[in-house]
Amino acid sequence: MSAADVDCDRCDAVCCRLTVVLQSGDDVPERFTDVTDAGLHVMARDDEGWCVAIDAARMCCSIYDTRPEVCRRFVMAGPYCRGIRDDYADRNTRGIPLVMY
Repeated sequence: MSAADVDCDRCDAVCCRLTVVLQSGDDVPERFTDVTDAGLHVMARDDEGWCVAIDAARMCCSIYDTRPEVCRRFVMAGPYCRGIRDDYADRNTRGIPLVMY
């Protein structure tokens, strides 16, 4: 897959289903966060595994201006994005396993 083939509008929002561990400088409203059993402060997810900050009506981040640092570093069509998308496509399922990268 080339960078030209990657477009968030045609994605299953794979990145929006990954575990996002919050950093100390992140300024995310508490209602969008959760704490894992291991004590990690993370972005909360809904019952289907989507980040709760996703605006489902517009399929975009509702806190884009204050999104976590890790989300800011996730570059569309970058090597990590393409790797995650390829891994997701290889699984050929609708769910992303709860793994941390």
